[in-house]
Amino acid sequence: MHNEYLVSIIGTQIVDGEADNIEVLTTCDYVSENGDIYIKYKEYDSDSPDQFVSSVVKIEGENKVTIVHSGDRPSQLMLEKGRRHHCHYKTIMGDLLIGVFTDSIKSSLTDKGGNLWVKYTLDFNSGLVSQNEFKLNIKKKIKGASYVGDCN
Repeated sequence: MHNEYLVSIIGTQIVDGEADNIEVLTTCDYVSENGDIYIKYKEYDSDSPDQFVSSVVKIEGENKVTIVHSGDRPSQLMLEKGRRHHCHYKTIMGDLLIGVFTDSIKSSLTDKGGNLWVKYTLDFNSGLVSQNEFKLNIKKKIKGASYVGDCN
């Protein structure tokens, strides 16, 4: 099932009332194993223009999503509805331990694709840093079509 799907991710981060959006559109591997869904894709790293970051989104049931980025600055974000987790981030400035509280997770993902929406907050030293949400859409790639961000 290698790169037979497209993933579109729209993320919004609100800090001090100011919203910042990021959009990613690329091909991905979309696999269901033992009841969990895995979305694997490569993402352009704005800090290293000649490199890609490998990312995996794992959806476990209706209430848990884990996002793992690998590369020079690996990170793991654990999102579980109604729970707060601590997540480790490597940044240019050093390592950070960030609190993550997930307000809601909504999924319509099936074997053919669908949507995932997650809303959460980030805190540092128990102080609110940002309000965040992302919307992820998966759909079957059309054979023969060329896509921006195609990682084949």
